[in-house]
Amino acid sequence: MNQLDALKRHTTVVADTGDFLQIAQYQPRDATTNPSLILKSVLKPEYAPLLDDTVTRYRDRPLDEVVDRLLVRFGAEILRIVPGRVSTEVDARLSFDTRATIQRARRLIGLYEAEGVPRERVLIKIAATWEGIRAAETLEREGIHTNLTLLFAFCQAVACADAGVRLISPFVGRIVDWHKARAGAQWDEAAMAGTQDPGVQSVTRIWRHYKHFGIATEVMGASFRHTGQILALAGCDLLTISPELLAQLAATQGDVPRQLDPAEAARADLPEIHYRASDEAAFRLALNDDAMATEKLAEGIRLFCADAQRLDALIHSR
Repeated sequence: MNQLDALKRHTTVVADTGDFLQIAQYQPRDATTNPSLILKSVLKPEYAPLLDDTVTRYRDRPLDEVVDRLLVRFGAEILRIVPGRVSTEVDARLSFDTRATIQRARRLIGLYEAEGVPRERVLIKIAATWEGIRAAETLEREGIHTNLTLLFAFCQAVACADAGVRLISPFVGRIVDWHKARAGAQWDEAAMAGTQDPGVQSVTRIWRHYKHFGIATEVMGASFRHTGQILALAGCDLLTISPELLAQLAATQGDVPRQLDPAEAARADLPEIHYRASDEAAFRLALNDDAMATEKLAEGIRLFCADAQRLDALIHSR
């Protein structure tokens, strides 16, 4: 058995890509996209007809609507391949605007439904800012399910659970990037591998907390730098994996033992913590106290905003 098939015994495998032509061979259940992945895909010649058709059909519409229609076109194509859900991201430039995030999410769902895609097969990705979490809380009450992304801090995960978010995407690789840069020459790759990896530890802590307290929100580890991080999280609810790492797992023979044990999480002695809608000041202080999370959240939003602007420019040029 290869490692990809072995991993699927414990964890739902998700493809992290906008390149839907690559997906089928790995048979993931779900797929995730983001502004950077969509931009990367539309720059490939094989996707030029899809881009040109969307721009031609909707050239008289506002630019932000054309972008959303393109995202939905990609999402609908992905859903022809995967049996589960696709995650489509709200413009990162709205990360600090609750009302605008809600409005954009409603539009995305409306566009999917116009394509015959039921809302149960779509997760709206939103940055896990305080404003984004509040938007997700409203959307979930409307039956629009959300995936809170750019999640680096435990307080973000707790607040998402309190808000009734369907799924969160705690990052692994970007956490490690921060710690590695901070340690510099003192970083010991071997000593910080496996369960000692700070990104793996972050996801594990969140997963154990959710399982211990019976929280329904799904945990999907994301942002992997190598397969060792993926294997160290076998047993997590879902893992979203790039095509490059999916290929490595599929090409490697061997068993993948479960690492995250629900029985162990149930027995753990963990404190109960909440960051509800009335706890904004406490949430912001907790996030501020986590330098890594504060820096990586801000950086992630900046990068997604930059790629959103590049996608705007590409569409405008057509």
